[in-house]
Amino acid sequence: MASDAPARPDDGPSDPGGASATSAPALDVRGLEKRFGTTVAVDGVDLEVPRGSLTALLGPSGCGKTTVLRMVAGLADPDAGTITIDGTLVSGPGVAVPPEKRNVGLVFQDYALFPHLTVARNVAYGLAGRPRAERERRTADALTLVGLEGVEDRYPTALSGGQQQRVALARAIVTRPDLVLLDEPFSNLDATLRAAVREEVRTILRDADQTAVFVTHDQEEALSLADRVAVMEAGRVHQFAHPQTLYTAPATRFVAEFVGEADVLAGTRAGTYLVDTPIGRLPTVRPISQRHVAVVIRPESVRLRADPQAPAVVSGISYFGHDQLTQVALPAGEVVRARRGPQLDLERGRPVRIEVDGPVHTFDVTDPGADTDPSADG
Repeated sequence: MASDAPARPDDGPSDPGGASATSAPALDVRGLEKRFGTTVAVDGVDLEVPRGSLTALLGPSGCGKTTVLRMVAGLADPDAGTITIDGTLVSGPGVAVPPEKRNVGLVFQDYALFPHLTVARNVAYGLAGRPRAERERRTADALTLVGLEGVEDRYPTALSGGQQQRVALARAIVTRPDLVLLDEPFSNLDATLRAAVREEVRTILRDADQTAVFVTHDQEEALSLADRVAVMEAGRVHQFAHPQTLYTAPATRFVAEFVGEADVLAGTRAGTYLVDTPIGRLPTVRPISQRHVAVVIRPESVRLRADPQAPAVVSGISYFGHDQLTQVALPAGEVVRARRGPQLDLERGRPVRIEVDGPVHTFDVTDPGADTDPSADG
């Protein structure tokens, strides 16, 4: 969704990072484009990242999010557009500031720690040329900030995955950069560590008062960690907003389906704010202009009631202990899911009546993201 002005976060809950809406952004990207041969990897991306905020670039594999990050870091050259970091133009017509002069900290997917250097020397690597006393002081401060005091003389191979992640983060922030960039920072951690390390990283970045942008394909990661999320697909930003706004007020069908769980039914306009669907007539969030629309329904808004006369039938139940996801087959073959509590009061084959809480989101069938499969690699 390229525009003449950079994408600013949609209205939503106040920024936990305390970024001021009136201050100049830490990162300002306008009209960014990148092609690899005939493939358009980044297609007119605009982005404003407030100071002190944590921003996620979220999207499926191949959507262009890592390419955007690499261009911001100076590791790839854009074909068009400008990049401004902390008020300084670092990439644009006739301007190409090298990576080492952009004052950007990088945390790579594989951490990229030097195995032959101790933790302290890994962290101090970016401080080369500074007085020894300053290097030692700033290294010690960075290790204290990430909670790794006492491991200065160890080597990366002697550390856990979570500790290596924190060493990489310490190395990125020790130079006091204007911006920290993280590329899929948690992908190498097992599931049991991921949630804990995510929270640690957020706390560390907050305590360091750092502005950070991270790339992820994991929606849970983006929603739980970031203040603002830019949802990308096919090289474009579909929506840049607070996580709650993305979920409750998606701008496109792609965002609605990619962020959270959703089922899509065909709908026919029954009024300005009414749509007929296979599960009945439902109120809508937005006015409907087209005759035929796609109707997006969240599982947590679906209520089921046993009714022997109902045409819908329970076709499956996925039980998780704290809750369950109940699949319901409609007469024409569509499936609607309901997120329900832990009580198993229905079983496969039971006829049920479906009710939906609140209005639903609808999208024109000509929505550019309508036929996109968010699970496919781009």
